[in-house]
Amino acid sequence: MENHSFNTDILILEGLKVSPESSIPAFVLLLLIYIFIMVSNIGLVVLITMERSLHQPMYLLFCNMSVNDVFGATTVIPQLLRNVFTPISERYIHYIDCVIQAFCGHFSASASHTVLMIMAFDRYVAICSPLRYTAIMTSRMVVALSVSAWTVALLMVAILVGLSVRLSRCRRTVLHPFCDNASLFKLSCESILINNIYGLGYTVVLLGSSLGSVTLTYLKIAVVCLSSRNKSLNGKALQTCATHLTVYIIMFLSGSIIIILHRFPYLSDYRKLAFILFHVVPPAMNAVIYGLQIKAVRQKIVIMFTRNTGGEMTQ
Repeated sequence: MENHSFNTDILILEGLKVSPESSIPAFVLLLLIYIFIMVSNIGLVVLITMERSLHQPMYLLFCNMSVNDVFGATTVIPQLLRNVFTPISERYIHYIDCVIQAFCGHFSASASHTVLMIMAFDRYVAICSPLRYTAIMTSRMVVALSVSAWTVALLMVAILVGLSVRLSRCRRTVLHPFCDNASLFKLSCESILINNIYGLGYTVVLLGSSLGSVTLTYLKIAVVCLSSRNKSLNGKALQTCATHLTVYIIMFLSGSIIIILHRFPYLSDYRKLAFILFHVVPPAMNAVIYGLQIKAVRQKIVIMFTRNTGGEMTQ
């Protein structure tokens, strides 16, 4: 019994499946993407924090997304990098570490939806009730929205992963690039009916509320823009909303592809690749989309580079 317990506490992680000749290019590509995610997102948070003119609800709420992107990428990519040059038979991970990684991965994915929901609410108030915007989107409201977005995701994922941790284990191989909730309950030989029921409810509630709230919000924004004759207002609304919608669509499609591929077991390799892309593509795109599309942020970046370039030339 002791040996069995020990063996199931040390798991074998499938990791990233690459051929020996592709290992170096895969490592370099993942490393460059990870560095880009860290630099772009952290840089954007620092810029928004230091520039008082950007201390507005829209930008402060976006800091939640950048922090979440850094957190999500750090949960997955370093583990993939460590395993690139390690044979599959030697890719060991402790069960506790696997649980932590699964929790952090799902927490980051869930927070992506909840954060984008509160950002949609901010755009709705700004465009549909511009005269009441400052009264509604106070500092206290920004903090309350941010805390609620993280708390809801935390509670939902804690239950999701907790239901898997309660199960006994009879297997020790994780057939996935990294640990997730499905990897955890597949280690058990017990009934996982409750896990499947809650997992389905979790997915429906999260994606349904996310898609429903964002769709309803932008339909109301569209009605306001169509009924308004203020071209300047409409142009500004379309710019900020298009940026937010682009980020949302990229994130939603990435997650939806994974859910669809779950229905086709013979496409497991494509599903594993989709999981990796979900934790790589949106974090790499979000900061770029916001940094380049939002005029105020773009202007600050140009000013900073111009100032630095001018300082170097005078020295």
